[in-house]
Amino acid sequence: MARWFRSEPMEYISLIVNEDAAHDCLADLGNKGVIQFTDLNPDLTPFQRRYVSFVKRCDELERRLRFFTTQCENFELEIAMAGSIDGFLDEPLVNAQGQKESGAQLLEHLEGELEQYEGQLKELNSYSEKLTTEYNEKVELQEVLEKARRFFMTDAPRLAVSELTTGNSAPTAGDREQGLLDADQARDMDMRFSSITGVVSTEEKARFERMIFRATRGNCYVRFAPIQQPITDPQTGALTEKCVFIVFYKSPTIETKLKKICDAFDAHRYSLPDMDDAPAVDRMLTENAQELVDSRTVLLKNQDTRYRLCQMLATKVERWTWLVLREKSIYHSLNQFKADVSGMLRGEGWVIATELENVRDAVNRAHANMDMAMPSLVDHVAKPWPTPPTHFTTNKFTYGYQEFVNTYGIPRYQEANPALFTAATFPFLFGVMYGDVGHGLFLFLAGAALIWNEKANDEARLSEMVGGLHSGRYMIFMMGFFAVYAGLIYNDAFSLGLNLFGSRWEFEGQDSGEVEEGAVAYQPAGYGSDESVYPFGLDPMWHVAQNELLFFNSFKMKLSVIFGIIQMFAGTCLKGLNAIYFGEKLDFMFEFLPMVAFACSLFVYMIILIVMKWCINWNSRMLSATCLDPNGDSWGSDAYDGDWVQCDGNGDGTCTPWGYSCQGNDETADTCPLGYGGSGGGCQPPNLITTLINIALQPGTVDEPLYAGQPFIQNILLLIAFGSVPILLLAKPYFLSKQSHHEIEHASDEENHGGGHGEEDDEHGFGEIVIHQAIETIEFVLGMVSNTASYLRLWALSLAHSELATVFWEKAMLSTLNINWFATYIGFAVFAGVTMGVLLMMDVLECFLHALRLHWVEFQNKFYYADGIRFAPYSFKQVIKDSQSSG
Repeated sequence: MARWFRSEPMEYISLIVNEDAAHDCLADLGNKGVIQFTDLNPDLTPFQRRYVSFVKRCDELERRLRFFTTQCENFELEIAMAGSIDGFLDEPLVNAQGQKESGAQLLEHLEGELEQYEGQLKELNSYSEKLTTEYNEKVELQEVLEKARRFFMTDAPRLAVSELTTGNSAPTAGDREQGLLDADQARDMDMRFSSITGVVSTEEKARFERMIFRATRGNCYVRFAPIQQPITDPQTGALTEKCVFIVFYKSPTIETKLKKICDAFDAHRYSLPDMDDAPAVDRMLTENAQELVDSRTVLLKNQDTRYRLCQMLATKVERWTWLVLREKSIYHSLNQFKADVSGMLRGEGWVIATELENVRDAVNRAHANMDMAMPSLVDHVAKPWPTPPTHFTTNKFTYGYQEFVNTYGIPRYQEANPALFTAATFPFLFGVMYGDVGHGLFLFLAGAALIWNEKANDEARLSEMVGGLHSGRYMIFMMGFFAVYAGLIYNDAFSLGLNLFGSRWEFEGQDSGEVEEGAVAYQPAGYGSDESVYPFGLDPMWHVAQNELLFFNSFKMKLSVIFGIIQMFAGTCLKGLNAIYFGEKLDFMFEFLPMVAFACSLFVYMIILIVMKWCINWNSRMLSATCLDPNGDSWGSDAYDGDWVQCDGNGDGTCTPWGYSCQGNDETADTCPLGYGGSGGGCQPPNLITTLINIALQPGTVDEPLYAGQPFIQNILLLIAFGSVPILLLAKPYFLSKQSHHEIEHASDEENHGGGHGEEDDEHGFGEIVIHQAIETIEFVLGMVSNTASYLRLWALSLAHSELATVFWEKAMLSTLNINWFATYIGFAVFAGVTMGVLLMMDVLECFLHALRLHWVEFQNKFYYADGIRFAPYSFKQVIKDSQSSG
């Protein structure tokens, strides 16, 4: 955990390698993933870099691999996985004969292999496109012949007979559709019309017909017939619905217009023989049908060859992609090196301090394998350094929480890491809001299922949402665990109390079922005894009490405030730890200590009052100030913790348990034996909200004190709180100005000129410091108040969750149980549906977001700047993972 509390120490190194061994050096370093290179050629464009030609070759290989992937997807082939990334990186670079290859040889071999496969695939695709076009033409011709012959055999004679029988009658709708031909011309059977036949897309049918009508002014006759079998587009492979058309016309001018319209609509025209010559038509149909069968056979053979080629490529594409990514990242990193000396390359970058020796060994090993006489060099670079990046070593459990924090901002180098505390507090606060045994169990089991399938999910290709759930599987598991834990504390399961250990409260007549409305429960065992305390969590009797809501509101509200103040105070303490670690004395003395003083004097004191009020036996205290008849039944009750003392009888004859003679008009402060002052003397439970408000509004006045000397102590705490604010606001700027002024005086002694400019810079810098410190002070002081109120969302979300569960149970289940079995089934379906949709999905997201806000705003703003630089190591594993996520 110590390594997770502060980021890994970093070293800024210089790396000098021989140019011939540079590729092998970076190949080993990329496998380790422990170094982040700095670009030493920022003034050069990407096209001026030393290894730009190798990067371009890798880009070309990536283009070919994307082409292979697209072709495999067209056949709905799944790209086979290349195994684990770690296993791939551990494999040596060998060729088909098992001989080790260099990076250049590997790239050259891969280029030749992919170029060969690309040529084969493109040739097959081109041949497939040509075959598909020919096949489509034969299919369309077959359909045109069949549809045209059917039209001339059935529709044409019927239309001719219809026209002959009409005589000189008025033109019909059919006559108007044919261009309102003269009746005498229609009866002349020897007159022949020209025709154009072809195929057009079904989507264009209406527009095509409308265009013909407008262009020919209705002087044509158009018929359509759909093609039942969709036609495959030779370029895209998409299936297209088409239909056969036949257009009859008379004028050559109309023929020219029709041909232009067909070309505009990409309609294929086909020349047909004379339809009256039946043998010629049948012969053409038979010949085309045979050619159609032959064309289909060749097309299927081509498709099978392409499929088998893509099937083979699908098994290798991912591994080839990983190889190309590895080579590309090597040459991209080499482009950041500088060639100061011929034959040598120099690089600089950050390396994890604990891995420095491994880096040095990897560089030396690469040179030894190449038999290089010139030695390599890995050495520290003298300061000034750039800002060190931040890196944390995480595992499967901690990864999700670290990304959770990094989403808000990267921690500064060696700054206290909020993720260490978030791993415990985030699921806990989620559980406080979502506390329910039943609902939390669903979440717990969902997280357990993700952990159970962890290995399978690691090796599978997951969608973005499922991948996010897989990354946060341990977080979901812990959220479910703490939701169950909080549910046991609340004694709440699907809004119902669990009587696991037997209630410690009883009602009169509860055994016989004769409890009256408004009856008050009592404890058979004595107050404070083991038998009177429910072993774990809240007593289930509170779930059936009339004051259930009042009790749970008070309990959860105080609990929320306690958790909130503790977490914020812990964040303030982390600010002090950071100041000690970085040696910032002014921050520790004049920021951290005043903040702690302010927080303790008001807010930690609030927790103390809440706990004290919980721990005091108010039954005994109130009884001690109660006037009782010494001869009555209440005298000598076990509810009083002290010794019963009978008074002298002066007064109205009643006595308090400690022996005070009551006069009949006594105030509580008079009858209370504690004598703490105020109206109750310490024997009445105080209203804590009023008490805390009066600390500032009525200093020195406590109406219902909890302990002796409370007004004096609260005045001291108020003075501490008020005194810490000006110290927080002014002390640090003052001492910073003194330090800067002292430095300027020394500079003026050494240099006779420049003193005036130094004073101007000093004044300007001091103004900025004061403004910054004022913002810091206002943010902290007001933030402590507003952030404490913000933690009341723990109470509000928990209340909303329990009340929604109660409403769903009562309205969906209880209201249907007494109707009939069918209504009960319907009610259960409604109950299960709303529980799943609202409580197990929406409410989980709501509680998650509120817990997220409490950590990002209320907790982290006390110490966390979130302006660090993330360590981006040169790592093949990370490069491959990034390509998978982006793909």
